[in-house]
Amino acid sequence: MSAIPVPRPSRLPRRAPAAALGALVLALVTLLTGAGTARAALPTPVSAATARSYLASIAVSAESHASTYDRALFPHWITVSGTCNTRETVLKRDGSNVVTDSACASVSGTWFSVYDNASTTSASSFDIDHVVPLAEAWRSGAWAWTTGQRQGFANDLTRPQLIAVSASSNRSKGDQDPAHWLPQTSYRCTYARAWVQVKYYYGLSVDSAEKSALSSILNGC
Repeated sequence: MSAIPVPRPSRLPRRAPAAALGALVLALVTLLTGAGTARAALPTPVSAATARSYLASIAVSAESHASTYDRALFPHWITVSGTCNTRETVLKRDGSNVVTDSACASVSGTWFSVYDNASTTSASSFDIDHVVPLAEAWRSGAWAWTTGQRQGFANDLTRPQLIAVSASSNRSKGDQDPAHWLPQTSYRCTYARAWVQVKYYYGLSVDSAEKSALSSILNGC
């Protein structure tokens, strides 16, 4: 009785066409790198539930001392390690394939702005945004801080306070709070969670319109 042939699993051709191999490699690269764009690595904010709890305990107060604000009262960018200052550290953290020179300046890499979906290969076209702007912090209580406390706030790499974003989105934001400016819709939940965490940690107040805007976002997270 002759043996019944057992079907063998199909194999890829020994030599796949170059185009097919190229497509496979591109697909893998896209999967692993998110289409080649770097996503800003903001320290992960607290959960929406925790942010709602924090927001409920933050003092609500009208902003004050606006006329006495001076950006120089918040010393930045300070040296973090070796020749790297805070700005350079965030650019390296938030970029992809970042190469720096002996002075720690980014000479190549890719950056993606979560505020507005802009991307760049030129670090000079991106700003380091203070999620809670320095002027906003001043009006919310930082006017009473020491210079050392303001320096710590302006260079905080531990809380979700510093992020590399497009210069255009950062200029559009200025020193406005969430009642007056927000990033693109897909990033608003993360932004609100970060904002509340920073304000809670530093004991800063919120005004009524700001609290209302944050509550609305967090309730939808």
